[in-house]
Amino acid sequence: MMRWWWALIRFGFRLLYNELAFTYDWVSKIVSLGAWRCWQRTSLKHLNAVPNALILELAHGTGDLQIDLKQAGYLTVGYDLSPNMGRLAQAKLLKHGLSADLIRGKAQQLPFSTGVFAAVVSTFPADFIFASATLQEIHRVLIPGGRLVIVPNGMLTGGGLIKRLIEWLYQITGQRGESLFDEITAFFEAHHFEAIFVTESCPRSTAQIIIARKKV
Repeated sequence: MMRWWWALIRFGFRLLYNELAFTYDWVSKIVSLGAWRCWQRTSLKHLNAVPNALILELAHGTGDLQIDLKQAGYLTVGYDLSPNMGRLAQAKLLKHGLSADLIRGKAQQLPFSTGVFAAVVSTFPADFIFASATLQEIHRVLIPGGRLVIVPNGMLTGGGLIKRLIEWLYQITGQRGESLFDEITAFFEAHHFEAIFVTESCPRSTAQIIIARKKV
């Protein structure tokens, strides 16, 4: 029974990232009680990159963080497997008068030269981000000492029926629990990263952030 449940959950996420990508912004705003964009933006302060540095965003989604990065003065490349997300992100970037530097592909096969990115960032990615092949590719394309910044989760704080309902939905879809962090430091260490965890405050919520520095 559980196998079928998780298959259904994976199918739902696949639809959200692909055929139903046009609903992604609406859904993310609802499930975060409006804090989603704040959760995303918490990644920016941890990039540790100078203006005009080249930043890679994995799973760029509908393009909001691409806009933030470009407006912060970074040179960016967005990378995502979903063609639907690519079209949405391109339209959003062009609407803001920004270049749409987007590439489609798998994170386990990055089409970039070695040591070209000052940082790699990914907010609310699927489990591909913790695949060994993904981390190996990220390590390859980062400069020595470059950072991988991941925002895997946001947590609602306070009380209220709606908050409890949303937290329950996170639980049953596998997006809660300490297991995500149980052995994460050792996992990154095995892939030649030094990883730490930080928490940032947002309205009525907090964002959890993994900062992994490529060992020199």
